[in-house]
Amino acid sequence: MTAPFHIVLRDAIRQRGLPLDRLRSHLAQRGIRVGLATLSDWQHGRTWPHPNSVRAIDALEDILNLPQRSLTGLLGTQQGLDEHSGPLGELLGSLPRARAWDLESLTEESTVVVGADHRATFRTRKLVRARRDGVDRAVVRFLRQPQQPVDQLLVTPIRNCSTGRLLRHPSNAAMVYELLFGQPLAAGETWLYEYEMRSSSPCDEFAHGVVHPEGTYVVEVRFHPEELPSAVRGYIRADLYDDRRRVTELTLNTHHAVHLTSTGMTAGVLGIEWEWIGG
Repeated sequence: MTAPFHIVLRDAIRQRGLPLDRLRSHLAQRGIRVGLATLSDWQHGRTWPHPNSVRAIDALEDILNLPQRSLTGLLGTQQGLDEHSGPLGELLGSLPRARAWDLESLTEESTVVVGADHRATFRTRKLVRARRDGVDRAVVRFLRQPQQPVDQLLVTPIRNCSTGRLLRHPSNAAMVYELLFGQPLAAGETWLYEYEMRSSSPCDEFAHGVVHPEGTYVVEVRFHPEELPSAVRGYIRADLYDDRRRVTELTLNTHHAVHLTSTGMTAGVLGIEWEWIGG
């Protein structure tokens, strides 16, 4: 899968061996003025280029010997997810601090086990760090997938958490729930927790949405050996409701599984979808 904008930029700068002040000089020679702090923020994912910076990004592709649109083509994925509209926005608006960035995601691993009946179990293990004193819960979002109404999902805490408030939208299109840690965290303190969701209807997709910059994320989908999919694809979306882009064909390994991973993703949706024979 294609890496996020700041990862591609940072790797290109490292491979070219150009200090940021030299990079700024090359841009200045082309009549483009960009500050050192701005270049540093871009390569570390702290800020993203504005639309009026496209000329500078286009020039960076040339200076760093990158293929055309290898950077500019990623700008559309860095705008963040819309959590203020639709069924999800309504549910989050009814929970205090549901949209607050109280927890920094350091590592997250999701494992999807698809049975012979095409039903799936989703298990997530996550390591987070508190960004303020007093954080004692995480808020999990779930958007409806094709043929997967949220009222057919069972949520089970596995480790270091318990279920708090659980809200399902009347349209069956979204669900939001709290996972309570059982104790408040101090700023900078880490917490490891694990939970599971089980579907009671067939499943043919799993996606992970990124609202704030996160560390390492891994998703693995495992299939029953007696009921394997005819095709599996990975994809990226810029937003929850955006068209899919950069679709990649995935090949099952000898254990009937595929996976995707990202590091330093700042916004967007990373997902895996599959098709069944005759589906």
